[in-house]
Amino acid sequence: MYKSLGKFLFDFVVALLVFIVSSPILILTTLVLLVLNNGRPFFFQIRPGRNERLFKIIKFKTMNDRKDENGELLPDSDRLTTFGKIVRKLSIDELPQMINVLKGDMSLIGPRPLLVEYLELYDNEQKRRHEVRPGITGWAQVNGRNTISWKSKFEHDVWYVDNLSFTLDMKILFSTFMKVVKSEGISAEGSATIEKFTGN
Repeated sequence: MYKSLGKFLFDFVVALLVFIVSSPILILTTLVLLVLNNGRPFFFQIRPGRNERLFKIIKFKTMNDRKDENGELLPDSDRLTTFGKIVRKLSIDELPQMINVLKGDMSLIGPRPLLVEYLELYDNEQKRRHEVRPGITGWAQVNGRNTISWKSKFEHDVWYVDNLSFTLDMKILFSTFMKVVKSEGISAEGSATIEKFTGN
C-alpha cells in the first residue's frame, strides 16, 4: 500500500509543507542568485526518472558559466561560487526540487536522478534504479553521498529498490537531516562534484 499510493501522498504533503515553510529562504536565495548569475538563479537539466521517463530537474544555480580560452567551460571546482558553496553546504540548492516532487517527477526518497548520457552505460542490475521515482535524497546519499564509488552508489540504489518501505524512508530522512547539519559527504575529495560515470 505504501509503495503504490502512500509514498506519493506522503511526498506531496511533506513537499508542500517544506516549500511553504522554506519560502523565505527560497525567495532570498533566488534574489541573491539573480544578481550573482546575471538573472539566472536556477539550473535546469533533463534527467531520467521512473522507467527512464525524462523530466526537467530544477535546482539553484551554484556555478557560474566561466569558460577557458577555447570556449570550454572551466572545471566545476573553478566555477563554484563562494555563495554557491554556502548554498550547497546547507543543501539549499536542493529545495527547488520540491516542485519536481509536487509534479510527481520525483520522490523525497529514492535514487538520485543522474545524467541522461549514463543510461547506455548501466548494466541490467544498475538499470533497476529506475524502477522507482528518483529522490532528492536516498540510501546512497546517507551512506556516503558524493564520496563513495559509482559501484557502491548503484549497489545502494538497487538495495533501496528491493527494500523500499515507510520505515526505511523515515530512517533515510532522519539520516539526511543529520548529514546536512554536519555537512558530510557533499563533495568527493579534491572536487566540487563527483567524477562522471564512464561505465563499468
